[in-house]
Amino acid sequence: MKTHVEFRSDAFPPYGGEEDAINPGRYGKRVAEFLARRLKEKGFEPLEPIAEDWGWLVPIKNARFKLWIGCANYDEYPDGFLCFIEPHQPMVRRFLFWKVDTAVPIDALQKAVDEVISANPEIRAKRWWTYAEFNRLRHITNG
Repeated sequence: MKTHVEFRSDAFPPYGGEEDAINPGRYGKRVAEFLARRLKEKGFEPLEPIAEDWGWLVPIKNARFKLWIGCANYDEYPDGFLCFIEPHQPMVRRFLFWKVDTAVPIDALQKAVDEVISANPEIRAKRWWTYAEFNRLRHITNG
């Protein structure tokens, strides 16, 4: 499943003092707010973005399992961003015994995120990755 998307844009500069809520050099609240707004228009129920040390988490209301999108600037490019959908696997465990199929909701969310990003003319160089592809690339480039 393609759950990680990188793209470039000058449309999402950091808010003044944003890094005080997360870590120095990290930002992405404008991207998180943008996705939350646009996903609501596509029938999803995003909640308010939450500050994390690595960026911003956008919870997506979902009854069967925790579903969210992470958003942050991406150090590969000065105007780069990375957003990722969690969970990134097609099956999760709930409690100790039950397996929950996540593929259909994650696929629907990925398609909606792709449509939102593709529709914005200020976003360019979009590239989707699977979790494994993204982590393999990071391992190669970080030595």
